[in-house]
Amino acid sequence: MNFIKNILKSRTEKDEIFLVSIKNIIGYKPSSLRYFKKAFTHSSVKKKTSTGKVVNYERLEFLGDALLSSAIAIYLFNEIPQGTEGDLTQMRSKIVSREHLNEIGKDLALINFIVSNVPKKNFGDNIHGNMFEALVGAVYLDKGFNACEKFIHKTVIEPYVDIERLEGKITSYKSVLIEWSQKVKKQINYDVYEDTGNDVIKHFSVKLFINNEILAKGRATSKKKAEEIASKRAYYKLQDIISL
Repeated sequence: MNFIKNILKSRTEKDEIFLVSIKNIIGYKPSSLRYFKKAFTHSSVKKKTSTGKVVNYERLEFLGDALLSSAIAIYLFNEIPQGTEGDLTQMRSKIVSREHLNEIGKDLALINFIVSNVPKKNFGDNIHGNMFEALVGAVYLDKGFNACEKFIHKTVIEPYVDIERLEGKITSYKSVLIEWSQKVKKQINYDVYEDTGNDVIKHFSVKLFINNEILAKGRATSKKKAEEIASKRAYYKLQDIISL
């Protein structure tokens, strides 16, 4: 009993805030904060353990990169049974590209948690993807592969992966709609606004108007994604007309 009390006492108010933030991002209460603290520790801090081991996110980044690749490969293998080795490899590369991972890291606002001696403004875009990979590694060490795979589905696959787009059927629903509207001389507008609500992570909502009438809506963690979601919904409403 005293042992448990000591553990609770040792957790600071800052730790409690960090715990709640991480829980909201990963979807469960961490068993331990140490992996997650390491996931956001930059090498510029030059932190070491009592035995002299370096403490920063770089090894977790390496681990997370491998786990992401594996989880995405399993998903694509199951979802696209007709896909060739070359097709699946190309699709996986698009999903785990540095640009895409940077975008995910930005959407999750992971830069807010970094501990560094380098000013945030001096970091390049890759810091966002690096921290996301480190976070994936931390989830794996904290709860194992099943929890890690679930986290990847939640943060990467569900919000970002569109099998049809990956297969090259439609690369941008927004582009299709704009091209169609210009062809048939219809006015298309996107009304985008911040719609965070009770969410910790910032969200944006969009209303898609055609000739000043609302045709579809979308909501996502970035303006671009919200527009694309609304465009996809509008496309399917107008599919028969657009196909003519």
